[in-house]
Amino acid sequence: MGKTIFGLFFLAGNICLFGYMITKDFDFADSGFILLFYGAIFNLFILSGLLIYGEIDKAKRKVCYQSAGFLLINIPVAILYAIIGLNII
Repeated sequence: MGKTIFGLFFLAGNICLFGYMITKDFDFADSGFILLFYGAIFNLFILSGLLIYGEIDKAKRKVCYQSAGFLLINIPVAILYAIIGLNII
């Protein structure tokens, strides 16, 4: 589940960033910043759910923590994309 959500938001962020860089259409930039806000909330919700589920079910703990780790990769990528997006606008 963590890998899927990571891939989904990573792909959406790439589409927004590179869509703006190629077309200079502000709709891509606006969508990217909206994605940062709602994506952060959604990822934190899923992350907390994975951590809680990992604590409850000891057999699935390693898998849940690995999925949570994949979601945490989105944080520096989102920060980098926000910096790039703010500098090119």
